[in-house]
Amino acid sequence: MIVEFLAGAVTLGYIVAAMFFVHFWRRTRDRLFLAFACAFALLALNQAAAHFFYVANEPASLVYALRVLAFGIILAAIVDKNRPSSPSS
Repeated sequence: MIVEFLAGAVTLGYIVAAMFFVHFWRRTRDRLFLAFACAFALLALNQAAAHFFYVANEPASLVYALRVLAFGIILAAIVDKNRPSSPSS
């Protein structure tokens, strides 16, 4: 019972974080915020899918791919943000 409650709380936390990043993206139009919003939405989907499909061993399931994709998006966004910009002509 407590595990389901905590899984729901973590899922809600991911959704709230995604909504905050969407809010920041709307104000700044910075791609980093949009990437983080997508990543947190995928993490929420991962938590929900693991619960609904009763995944016992998450790293051995396809649900784990959502988490890997989310962290890949975060990594790509950070690399993109830290790339030197080309000088304007």
